[in-house]
Amino acid sequence: MSRAKRLNEMIMLVNRKKRFTVGELAQEFDVSKRTILRDLQELSEMGVPLYSETGPHGGYQVLNERILPPMVFSEDEAISIFFAIHALRHYLSLPFDIEYASIKKKFYLNLSGDIRDAIDQMYNRVDFVSAPQQEEIPSLRRLLDASIHQEVLIMDYETGEKTSVRSIQPIGIYANDGKWYCPAYCFLRQDYRVFRCDRIKSLKRDKVNVPIDLSTIDLKNRFSILHRNSETLKLHVELTKAGVEKYRTVNWTDIHISKRKDGSGYIKGTIATHDLNFYANYFIGFGEQAVIKEPVELISCIKETLQKVLNQYD
Repeated sequence: MSRAKRLNEMIMLVNRKKRFTVGELAQEFDVSKRTILRDLQELSEMGVPLYSETGPHGGYQVLNERILPPMVFSEDEAISIFFAIHALRHYLSLPFDIEYASIKKKFYLNLSGDIRDAIDQMYNRVDFVSAPQQEEIPSLRRLLDASIHQEVLIMDYETGEKTSVRSIQPIGIYANDGKWYCPAYCFLRQDYRVFRCDRIKSLKRDKVNVPIDLSTIDLKNRFSILHRNSETLKLHVELTKAGVEKYRTVNWTDIHISKRKDGSGYIKGTIATHDLNFYANYFIGFGEQAVIKEPVELISCIKETLQKVLNQYD
């Protein structure tokens, strides 16, 4: 029996028995006690909560029942899971109290030798490139927990050189282009807003504001909720072929793209007036590949932004 298979079967066995001795395991798996001790050390490093007792009636026991039963994956499934975990390396902070490198190591070491060989051959030949997260964000788990339990939090929020104090009720958190975002109900604005998690400098529970019912609101419908009470403007942007290819990586609920036979296209939809600066900076990045047709407010905002840039070089 391979070591990986023995470890998997050992997890099932100790999870079922709860209390056992090294001798019992050595007899069960037909290996030496020294080998079992090494295996138990490996299980402990993998997160199996083992507790040892010395003496004539001593042995090992499992502290709780939080052990996942082993699952059988095909080769392609195992490889895809490994590289999905590998892609997390771009984020310094995750909303879980773990390190991705530790998970990847445990998963890799318990794969069969032929699958590890396949991963080794692919390791430097396939990648999922993402903008790296630049700084640690300790508030992610707190925001996630608040969204699950519908709690109101007080945060110090920093934008530029200004810091404001706001009460928010998070809807959830999501990562995009190397940054973490938190859509939430803002009690100051009495409306929904999206906050950059790296700009949140402190969090504490709000004991004054009563939570509102957000049980039917999640990340899937966040865009429609964010614009529900906002003044909106119609958007129409003409795109070249290159512009279409660039825009197709975006997924905004209220904005849709149409492609023509020659490869060019256009996008139409609605945008909130308080997001004009965001869209101005976004479409400036398209250069000559995008032409704004409407709204005129967005055109004016783009001109003002470009003029400020030009003034820097006077």
